Amino acid sequence: MAVLKRPPSALPPDPPHAPISKTRPASSPPGGSISLHRAAAPEKSAAGLYAAALYANMAALWGKPVALDTVLETEDLTKDFAGFVAVRSVNLRVARGAIHAMIGPNGAGKTTCFNLLSKFLQPTHGRIVFDGRDITALKPADVARLGLLRSFQISAVFPHLTVLENVRIALQRQRGGSFDFWRGKQVLHALDERAAVLIADVGLAPYAGALAVELPYGRKRALEIATTIALEPKMLLLDEPTSGMAREDIDRISALIKSVAANCTVLMVEHNISVVADLCDRITVLSRGEILAEGDYETVSADPAVREAYLGTGHG
Repeated sequence: MAVLKRPPSALPPDPPHAPISKTRPASSPPGGSISLHRAAAPEKSAAGLYAAALYANMAALWGKPVALDTVLETEDLTKDFAGFVAVRSVNLRVARGAIHAMIGPNGAGKTTCFNLLSKFLQPTHGRIVFDGRDITALKPADVARLGLLRSFQISAVFPHLTVLENVRIALQRQRGGSFDFWRGKQVLHALDERAAVLIADVGLAPYAGALAVELPYGRKRALEIATTIALEPKMLLLDEPTSGMAREDIDRISALIKSVAANCTVLMVEHNISVVADLCDRITVLSRGEILAEGDYETVSADPAVREAYLGTGHG
């Protein structure tokens, strides 16, 4: 029988009684890849024999991982400050559902890149696409409404409101542009139950009635993440989420990030390499505003150029 070929971009139709199931190995990280497995052999009819030839020819293709789709990408993203190029031609791809890290030595352009993605800065050149939409010209509030939300290095909470009130403010967005200033405070209590669930999810249930200013630093970061989750993001940008934390707080926030990533994509700037190694599916290394290396932790940690960028020439 002649070998039937079809371009790799076109998968053949399913034969009778042979559905394709998508599975992810238990060991694979979120945002990794999935494999296609055939549930049963095609029937030995004329159609089944034709399909069998096609499937035999496509077996190599089925054996390869199929990448999940991209939720955020940049094309030649560049930022020039009066002749100083802080970010130069960055082409970034973040897979939907992944925990993706952006690392690099001080001055590498990480925060500038975050400011460009969250639209606190406008790029000099290039474009940004989020969830299939070009957001290059949008303002920060518009991008946030689309589901691309950001936390900052310094916790952004209302210090003299309680933990519950902080989270409830974020939930008030669900009420839209209503004129709540004409109504009593009681109207907000309808949001208390949902706020309590979010607070418990980040381990702050015992502190629901405490003022945010009274919380230790690590728990303030957890509160900030809770308020961000309340906005139901599609993607979360975390700027140094474990910066300045004690060991026990780092463990708590790392577990929280893993939990958050079950429902949205996470892109994080992080200096703690052990956190990056433990959490992240893919790592982009920046140096002097450009992408130096990209891949999983084992790949980038073994790259001589990455070692030189962090440690200097001559270090192994």
